[in-house]
Amino acid sequence: MNAAESLFLTQGFLETTVSEIVKDADVAKGTFYHYFTSKDEILEALRERYMTWYLACIDQAIDGETDSQEILLQWCESSIKCYVEKMRVHDMLFHEGFHKCSNIHEERAIAQVKAILLYGQERKAWSATPINLVSSMMYHCMHTAVDNLTNSAEYNEKTLGLLLYQRLLGLIK
Repeated sequence: MNAAESLFLTQGFLETTVSEIVKDADVAKGTFYHYFTSKDEILEALRERYMTWYLACIDQAIDGETDSQEILLQWCESSIKCYVEKMRVHDMLFHEGFHKCSNIHEERAIAQVKAILLYGQERKAWSATPINLVSSMMYHCMHTAVDNLTNSAEYNEKTLGLLLYQRLLGLIK
């Protein structure tokens, strides 16, 4: 999978062949097809791996926190930090226009936000209703803000987490 990710980043998904992947990975073509039926399937496995890493990165940041507002702040800051850390990989996996992209991975990220919002609601820290709409809005706000980091005169990687937290908290308070 590492060889495929590296080749997709340098050459692009369409331009990379299975033959190049197995050569870079130093495995037989049969070994590739034992684990994956196609190049599309390895792309989906890379998406799964990325999302598992991304969500674990955020979970680690909020682990042990009990204060709802602190959890939301840590979500804002760690989401941005983790996203920026592997932005090229993320964009290759989820933004390239030449491959299909399902919403399964996005739904996992939104479910994490929803869990944070429900936790705060249970503790009367805020009211985030309708919960599905608000959790989706919050995730997409963060996602869009990070996508625009390089063009923003209003915020940067270091200031965005707190700024996002303040604005999102205002939305649900």
